[in-house]
Amino acid sequence: MCMGRETDMKTLENKRIVLAVCGSIAAVETIKLAHELRRRGAEVIPVITEAACGIIHPDALTYACATPAITKITGMVEHVLYCGEGGKADLLLIAPSTANTISKIACGIDDTIVTTFATTAIGRGMPIVLAPAMHESMYRHPIVKKNLESLPSLGIEVVPPRIEEEKAKIAGIEEICLYAEKALTPQTLAGKKVLITSGSCREEVDSVRVMTTRSSGKMGREAALEAFRRGAEVTVVSNTGLHGKVPCVKNISITTAGEMAEAVLGEPSPDYYMSAAAISDFAPVRSAEKIHSGKPVSIDLQPLPKLITQMSGKGAKIIGFKIGEDAVDAGRRLLAEEDVILVAANYPETMGAKSGEYILLQDGAETPVSGEKDVIARKIWDAVL
Repeated sequence: MCMGRETDMKTLENKRIVLAVCGSIAAVETIKLAHELRRRGAEVIPVITEAACGIIHPDALTYACATPAITKITGMVEHVLYCGEGGKADLLLIAPSTANTISKIACGIDDTIVTTFATTAIGRGMPIVLAPAMHESMYRHPIVKKNLESLPSLGIEVVPPRIEEEKAKIAGIEEICLYAEKALTPQTLAGKKVLITSGSCREEVDSVRVMTTRSSGKMGREAALEAFRRGAEVTVVSNTGLHGKVPCVKNISITTAGEMAEAVLGEPSPDYYMSAAAISDFAPVRSAEKIHSGKPVSIDLQPLPKLITQMSGKGAKIIGFKIGEDAVDAGRRLLAEEDVILVAANYPETMGAKSGEYILLQDGAETPVSGEKDVIARKIWDAVL
């Protein structure tokens, strides 16, 4: 399922994607997929097999893509026009892909319109993304599994399916779009492990109350997605029950600052650590019972260890955030700590907001940036790399 995107950034702007549809019942999802690709700025060229035409009418894809669906190879040699040497397309996206098509591509068999496009694209060496969809028993077939595992050697990125109800269901639309974006993004973080803390923590005051912050987790989420697009192996530590899981990455769910610290310090050898969470600076001395209302109450707050300081000296390059009226001065002090390579300074009104203004502090440089959180995330990674 595609969650609504709170951004106007066109992550696929000026990209031409051939959307190749095979004869799986998941073909019905391609209307929404085509719309989402176009929302992200792509021009989408629909290609549909004869089997898929029995599930979804080509006119539906023509409407969704605003381009006539290609149902057969004609004298225009469409496969070469788009996927041959010097072809017009930037990416071949095969979604959904059946077990039949997967095995044919792996074995070099070319007898459908989609396998013809795939053969041509592989020969050209252009980016290819494939999203399998089939019954789970077919997905577990040892030969199908072997053929799937061979696809990366042909330059094909496979989007893992969702295993539900004895089916290997096609991945969600957001996940497929992210893999498409990754295939078209320079892999400047390939082979790197990125560890990100995101969102708010909750510290118990009594049996029913908690102390927390207004952090929405948007900044950490967008930073994680941008790192994924750039090829990193990403782990996000956050309160997933409150902020939701980030797609396409490893998620570790926590509630308190102590749990967040334990999770972060337990992750082996990250290359980058980004502290985008509003980690609790204090924990209240918890009342043994519910505090009664109707009269003034004093709550003792105990300072908590700084996780970013605990991560210093462990080999990871650290990206920090500072928020407050004195964020820039505090950021400069943080930049002096070991392994801290960038600090994003911002102000309280940015917390929980869709967009904001930041100052990126690096050794000898202070760069103001503004925009929605996905734009800020891109600019942060650009500055780091």
